[in-house]
Amino acid sequence: MKPIHMAIAAITALLAPAHAGAQQQTVNYSHDATTFQTITLSDAQAVKLRIYDNGQDGKPVKTVSLKKGATDKNGYPTWNAQVKGDLEGKFYTFDVKYAGKFRGECPGISAKAVGVNGRRGAVIDMASTDPEGWSSDQSPVIDARDLVLYEMHHRDFSIDPSSGLEHKGKFLALSEPKAIAHLKALGVNAVHMLPSFDYASVDESHLENNKYNWGYDPLNYNVPEGGYSTNPADPKARIREFKQMVQALHNAGIKVILDVVYNHTFNIDGSNFQIMMPDEFFRKNADGTYSNGSGCGNETASDRPVMRDYMIESVKYWVDEYHIDGFRFDLMGVHDIETMNAIREALPPHIYIYGEGWSAGSCAYDADKLGMKAAIYKMPGIAAFSDDIRDALRGPFSDDHQAAFLAGLPGHEESIKMGIAGAIKHPQVDFGKVNYSKRSWTLQPTQMISYVSCHDDMCLVDRLKSSIPGITMDELIRLDLLAQTAVFTSQGVPFMLSGEEMLRDKKGVHNSYESPDSINHLDWTNLEKYPQVFNYYKNLIALRQNHRAFHLGDAEMVKSKLEFLPSQDALVAYHLKSSIPGEPWNDIYVVLNANKSERTVTVPKGTYTVVCRNIAIDENGLGTVEGPTVKVPAQSAMIFHN
Repeated sequence: MKPIHMAIAAITALLAPAHAGAQQQTVNYSHDATTFQTITLSDAQAVKLRIYDNGQDGKPVKTVSLKKGATDKNGYPTWNAQVKGDLEGKFYTFDVKYAGKFRGECPGISAKAVGVNGRRGAVIDMASTDPEGWSSDQSPVIDARDLVLYEMHHRDFSIDPSSGLEHKGKFLALSEPKAIAHLKALGVNAVHMLPSFDYASVDESHLENNKYNWGYDPLNYNVPEGGYSTNPADPKARIREFKQMVQALHNAGIKVILDVVYNHTFNIDGSNFQIMMPDEFFRKNADGTYSNGSGCGNETASDRPVMRDYMIESVKYWVDEYHIDGFRFDLMGVHDIETMNAIREALPPHIYIYGEGWSAGSCAYDADKLGMKAAIYKMPGIAAFSDDIRDALRGPFSDDHQAAFLAGLPGHEESIKMGIAGAIKHPQVDFGKVNYSKRSWTLQPTQMISYVSCHDDMCLVDRLKSSIPGITMDELIRLDLLAQTAVFTSQGVPFMLSGEEMLRDKKGVHNSYESPDSINHLDWTNLEKYPQVFNYYKNLIALRQNHRAFHLGDAEMVKSKLEFLPSQDALVAYHLKSSIPGEPWNDIYVVLNANKSERTVTVPKGTYTVVCRNIAIDENGLGTVEGPTVKVPAQSAMIFHN
């Protein structure tokens, strides 16, 4: 019989060499019997296993007492039971007794399949969820320096009728030819999906209620979200359809990045962590209250072996079972550096890891040991978002009405230069004038995510409207494209919010995490209304990908090949020097002019071919200019080479 492995209320086996010897915690199924195993705290008095016919309703058809066994490597007692008979298609829960009282049923902390709304685990044959050809599915081979990240929410991307996609709001939408064709035409090669694990806020049994959420409220970390499947009541559907989505993207040469939220749970008392092992997974303040570095009412304790091991095994599971290619860590600044480095070590080198280098509040842990942006140099192979270049371009996160470089305001040039260089220690960047970071924080430019907008804030169109009163549509488009030119010619890894290529807006809503579809949807008709926007994004991405100079991927090369020209107010210009391996052009000049009038830059004498000017990009050339003085149009970028 072929066993299936369903990790339940336990930390599953740690596969990294540094963690070898950990006890496997599984549900092993065969047609003859199913073996259940979990761990608890040492003072647990009993563990009840209940078997159900249904994933949500009905009384248990069998109740079994687990027997206490040996302790695992971290000193937690294991509990075991074997239930005879064929249990495939059945559902289960655990209930642990502490201090004379059972705490309530849940599927455990590491369920791999669940019923509707994730309240009961499911016994299934995982192999039966594999789409045809899954065993030969492979991650596209893309170096970190070549990545172009596209952040999307499943519902936003496909829900609008204008999308023309059949599986609206579902995993399968991204397997459809039109979706794949759009991503390929745009040129992105890595899709960053907002949380796609099973989260708590949406009632999967009543999706007709149109409840919306981004998904940053974890319930079952190792199971795909049922609301994005065609049948949340079928435990296999969400798993199979997620794999079909990954397979389709891989076949198109596109990597799949998963947004993971290990820093907090949706609440404390209802959390599977708290039900199974009270207070073991959460940090507390000195006065006994729960620490709230996540801003969501709790923060997990990655520094504790039980949580560290859980995180490592969870990401390994997504890589092994679902062929995930990378992870974006929500509020990475809540996690300790040691854990983040252990995760990096446990995963294959091609897995790209990045996160938010900050927390949402103070953590009950030594701040110098947390995975903050300033500590990225202590975490080789892990990247963080650069709020420095983001806010220098469009204004601070804390004030939607405050403008910056894009509005023609001086004083932000050094922060943009830092972002262009990938946050390395570049000799021409004066960190004393950088907005947030007063020192370099990356070892390599691929450790910096360059961006100007993401889900968690106003989209770029709304921010421009909010911060520049009276902005015209012509100005808006020019400044939108100028901002993205800074992002995509940066030596960091470029990142964009889905829909920016079709001039997306969210009606001015800053935090749209539970706004309706009317706010969050993509309007695909904008592709026809503003074709120049999509064409510019497409050509900008192609320009970056076709020219090694824009993604050198090495700090020493950036220092030697990237030279900044003298800055002017609201203008940043730089020179990518000749003799770059694999680069077909000689000297390349990039000028970012946010002023409302034309500006002049000085370059060596000679004839230069213009490839970007006046919101148009053409690598074959848009005419020529003569040095030593070059005039740069207002509110736009200009790129030329000799």
